[in-house]
Amino acid sequence: MKRRTLLGAALAGAVMTPAFASGTARAADPGPSVTLTGTTTLDTQALFFVSYDGLVNNNAFQKNGLLTYKGYQYAVWYTADRNAVVGRRVLGSSTWSTVKVGHTLRYNDSHNVISMGISKVDGRLHLNMDSHSDGFTYVKSVAGLMDNPAGLSWTASRFGAPQSTLDGLALTSQFTYPQFISTPEGKLQLSYRVAVSGNGRNALAEYDGSTWTNLGEWTSSTGTYTSEHGSSTARNMYLHGIDYDKNGRLHSFFTWREQNGAVMCNSGGITNHDTGYVYSDDRGRTWRNNAGTVVGTTGGSDKVAVTDSGLVVDPLNPDHSLMNQESQFTDSAGLPHAIISYVPGRFGQCTTNYVADRTANGRAFHVRKNSSGAWQKTEIPVPLNSSQRTKLILDKYDNAYAIFPFCRIAGASKASGYTDWTMLYDGVTAGLNAFGEVVIDETRIAQDNFLSIMYQEKSSGTTPSALRNLNFRLPA
Repeated sequence: MKRRTLLGAALAGAVMTPAFASGTARAADPGPSVTLTGTTTLDTQALFFVSYDGLVNNNAFQKNGLLTYKGYQYAVWYTADRNAVVGRRVLGSSTWSTVKVGHTLRYNDSHNVISMGISKVDGRLHLNMDSHSDGFTYVKSVAGLMDNPAGLSWTASRFGAPQSTLDGLALTSQFTYPQFISTPEGKLQLSYRVAVSGNGRNALAEYDGSTWTNLGEWTSSTGTYTSEHGSSTARNMYLHGIDYDKNGRLHSFFTWREQNGAVMCNSGGITNHDTGYVYSDDRGRTWRNNAGTVVGTTGGSDKVAVTDSGLVVDPLNPDHSLMNQESQFTDSAGLPHAIISYVPGRFGQCTTNYVADRTANGRAFHVRKNSSGAWQKTEIPVPLNSSQRTKLILDKYDNAYAIFPFCRIAGASKASGYTDWTMLYDGVTAGLNAFGEVVIDETRIAQDNFLSIMYQEKSSGTTPSALRNLNFRLPA
């Protein structure tokens, strides 16, 4: 076993505003701003039910529920009659065209989201859906559909039949959390969890334009974690995301979820602890800690484990209701940023009710690696008022935006060292009636400098409600 160490000493406080070198003449970059340009309606009667405090059409960990490619925006959701649909619109249009892909949602489980991905090497759209520690459904389009959207009709005939494998590749009978990522070469990778909460492993598969290959698992569920309350010998790593930067480095922030509740101060909390970080420079084949040391090999015997050193960039014990699967983004220099949230110690050192305590006292924090290689952390002075997740994006000037539940948006400037967080838009006062978590189009920002948000209106019971799309122009 490798010794587990914390990088807490490397975590700095707020930074000073950077000064330009003497003689440099350039206008100051604009700070963060959002200008609402319009709202579109995807479905007036989308499927609605609440489970695990979330909605199946609007879970923040959904990657991607909304994406943009070659002038068109795409979205996926379940209709009131439980049909899985994919919609598209020309950017700037308010009209969505939808296609049913031949699958109906099996259970009222908000984990069973639909995720999209694009294999740029052959222009296909891929969907993975309806899974929570069991089988999945996979659908892909014909080749070239994404490359010629104006020339190819948007009909069900453009999609293949639903499958329970990836073109014959069976991954696992306990599959959860599909996340598609496009590689710099145009291949498509699928990140997923094998097994169950508290005892699972992360894995990768890869599509090269003709064949899916299972690259294998890269995290371990074994090893002993000990808190001041007790020990646990099984867990899983929950990813805040998995993303390539412009240089081809693959980044992932994460938290650990322990199986044994004995590590907590109170059974009403949650066993999530610590914020960790790993990266890969060989397309996810090997994984390195913050210091650059290899700590795991995908498909190999040595996997990333809780006992590995140099993983933790923000230490926190399981007593503060730390959220899993929050959010991450990389800036224009390829530096990683994340949003994490929990109940700070000033509100007490032991949460006793995960939902109630986070709603009353939860706060979000911006964690980032600066150009000197040091980790910095800033509390965002906006109460969560929710137990749910916050999303993070950066604009072309590297200003940061936190998109809170209920479509509330706060921003901070790069020039301030991300210390000037302020509210930019409040969906509550705007009367959106958003349920909570939102889905962000992470792909659109770099293409036309817009922030697109998909949210569902609050309803009751299982009464369907409207699914909508907000569009904000970011600084030009």
